[in-house]
Amino acid sequence: MTFTELIQAVRGAPQAVVISPIWAQGRTCFGGLTAALAYEAMRAVTAAGRPLRSLAITFVAPAQVEIPLRFEAEALREGKAVSQVFCRVLQNDQVVMLAQGSFGLPRESSVLVEGLSAPAFKPLDECQELPFIPRVMPAFTRHIAMRWAVGGLPFSASSAREMGGWMRFREGVGAEPMEVAHLLALIDAWPPATLPHLRSPAPSSSLTWTIEFIQPLPTLAANGWCRYLAEIEHARDGYGHVAAQCWSEDGQLLAISRQTVTLFG
Repeated sequence: MTFTELIQAVRGAPQAVVISPIWAQGRTCFGGLTAALAYEAMRAVTAAGRPLRSLAITFVAPAQVEIPLRFEAEALREGKAVSQVFCRVLQNDQVVMLAQGSFGLPRESSVLVEGLSAPAFKPLDECQELPFIPRVMPAFTRHIAMRWAVGGLPFSASSAREMGGWMRFREGVGAEPMEVAHLLALIDAWPPATLPHLRSPAPSSSLTWTIEFIQPLPTLAANGWCRYLAEIEHARDGYGHVAAQCWSEDGQLLAISRQTVTLFG
């Protein structure tokens, strides 16, 4: 199923969503896709017109492909402006992911601070694209293009703190408007910024992920290019702490991300 088809599936039947192996990340489902589906389940139980401001995710256990996932979303509180919404993602009656989102209407305020400026990346055609190689690269990367502009590729023994570049969907979406679900998949597609520090392949995974969205999102095509830049703030004892931002191709700040990642090498 394409990304768009999976989004439609969770909107129609959140109690039984099956993810194909073409969306695998190693032996498990691609985490960014699972997060996108959880967001869609949460949005369905949220008061209309309230955009997502912040989403906090804990990856509890590996979610397997080809086994139905159940998305149980509930509104914890509906205030005058903010909705607090929770979602459990279960597989075989076991929790595999937890998510809590804050959806909020705009408020009147005298405070106005522009978003962080986008990095000046090399042009797209001068950046190396991470190739999709069957049985070598994670299966989900066939759907998402990533072109390196900053830092090293995974397992290149780089010592750089920063890593990033350009990203977009290769397939599975059209020119429909880009939404939060698209950004969740794009941003999580990037490997942890700690992986380039390794000299040889080793397992790594996200433990927690907090992401904030700049609202209102500008009108962008879902298949358009975006920029991504991550910075390692600290890494030790098998855990890394990484902050990142995402911008549109023309430099508008879209999202601010923070992850705790585990390292096994």
